[in-house]
Amino acid sequence: MQSLIKSLKVLEMVAEKQPVSVGELAKMMSMPKTTVQRILWTFHEAGWLRLIEGDMPRWAISPRVLSVRPDELTGGGLASAIQEPMAELRNATQETVYVSVYDGSSAVVVIDRLESPHPVRAVSPVGDIAPIHSTANGMAILAFLPELQIEKIINGELNSFNPSTITQPEQLRDELNRVRERGYSINRGYYRAGIFAVGAPVFDAMHQPVASICISMPDSRYREDKIAEWGALTMQAAQSIGLQKNARS
Repeated sequence: MQSLIKSLKVLEMVAEKQPVSVGELAKMMSMPKTTVQRILWTFHEAGWLRLIEGDMPRWAISPRVLSVRPDELTGGGLASAIQEPMAELRNATQETVYVSVYDGSSAVVVIDRLESPHPVRAVSPVGDIAPIHSTANGMAILAFLPELQIEKIINGELNSFNPSTITQPEQLRDELNRVRERGYSINRGYYRAGIFAVGAPVFDAMHQPVASICISMPDSRYREDKIAEWGALTMQAAQSIGLQKNARS
């Protein structure tokens, strides 16, 4: 089992850093180059990775990953329910809008986005994997997960990405309590320095968080006096998605 987990982590790292060399992967993951090389060639033979030849060969994800996209990414109930609320939220705030889903571990994955019309804007690609404890979409979901899952994440590894990242369990618990009280999350540059965001959870019919939606902006446009307004608009979009998705289910 540990060998499988190690191999999947290599695959995830390639997806995040591609194109990337064996040496770079070995250093980032603190693994022997021979082990990394063996894992890479195994995924290559299975069709999941491709080798980019050159002075320094590098590895990248192969198009085969598109064949295993979840329902959320292929026009399922959630995918079709998010389009109108995303557009309305983007038009109302003029900021980039993201919808993410929980990966079941300690991260969230962007499944769709609408970019801000401003020339300076925050942009992450669809498929981007971000930490659940330090992003607006992540905290919006984390705050409403079952208590056992919350504690597992809080007591796990809370990676620091810059001086603002919340890495202390008690501090994160307090932040999640505030998310539950007001109904939306606030990311004050916890993940990417200079990028602020406001997010809200999307619930299913059983009131379980199945996704989240957020607006993201550079700190130059972030205003504390706008938080309540942005939070209300984001929650309204999240509720609209939830209603549409549940109606389609």
